[in-house]
Amino acid sequence: MRIAIDAMGGDNAPQSTVEGAVAAAQEWKDTEIILVGDQSRMAPFLKERPSNLTLRHTSEIIEAEDEPVKAVRRKKDASMVVAGRMIREGEAEAMISAGNTGALMTTGLLVVGRMQGIERPALAPMIPTLDGKGVLALDLGANMDSKPEHLQQYALMGSLYREKVHGVSKPRVGLLNVGTEPGKGNELTKHAYPLLEQLPIHFVGNVEARDVMNGVCDVLVCDGFAGNILLKSIEGTAGALFSLLKEQFSQSLKTKLAAAMMMPQLKNLKSIMDYKEHGGAPLLGLSGLVVKSHGSADGNAIKNAVRQARVAMQNRLVESISNEISGK
Repeated sequence: MRIAIDAMGGDNAPQSTVEGAVAAAQEWKDTEIILVGDQSRMAPFLKERPSNLTLRHTSEIIEAEDEPVKAVRRKKDASMVVAGRMIREGEAEAMISAGNTGALMTTGLLVVGRMQGIERPALAPMIPTLDGKGVLALDLGANMDSKPEHLQQYALMGSLYREKVHGVSKPRVGLLNVGTEPGKGNELTKHAYPLLEQLPIHFVGNVEARDVMNGVCDVLVCDGFAGNILLKSIEGTAGALFSLLKEQFSQSLKTKLAAAMMMPQLKNLKSIMDYKEHGGAPLLGLSGLVVKSHGSADGNAIKNAVRQARVAMQNRLVESISNEISGK
């Protein structure tokens, strides 16, 4: 297995990407890790270099503020673009990037290429749930406008992903809506509902946003606009909650002692809500495996993204989705 990592993408790059790549290469000797980026900038963090870790030098970087389509088309030697080209040309089976989400989506479409039969690839991150299992949600930002047929494809891809990568038997698939009754919602969800019923999946019907974190489904289907609002709302609420807890526990000696006694439970709660534990979000529907890691990912998040990619490749995820879409 060969995995290309965009070493220059993300808020903490290249330190986080190099550290994560080294840790992954040390743990999984059967996987070749290829760090793609500026060698001179990566060198200070490469104090040790496992034999299964190689470098691919590139001279350009796609920045967070770059316009995605222009950047991908003009910066041919950007680390993200080169990593995508490595998938297309068979030099790698998967790529990981914590860089510009729009540029990565564009790289997936223009460089890696869509899977035959897929109209719109979807960004599918994990949303934390109270039982710690999480729910795979798609699309959460790749496409702001979707058609009912797109949601149908999202449901199928999401179900296969949870089964192949997470080992969930008969994943429960829900449609994000404003009510649980079949007739609820806007024109998109009303038309998507019967299409999801026709699929060979375990469709559990409409799911309200307030129930998502209670683990009522394993896969949540929505358009990118509503999905991104849901994700940002959950992230913001979690951040505000931990800030409030910190403030309350710092008020007096008594509350500080209480915090010390509850520290293991608080750390466990934070771990459940931490996106870094999930590694990254796959871009499902491309002809190769592309994983988007969080922009502020640290070395541990990059390593987890490698683990995630390895499991997907071991279970032939891309091939399984392709076969299902084409009806083979």
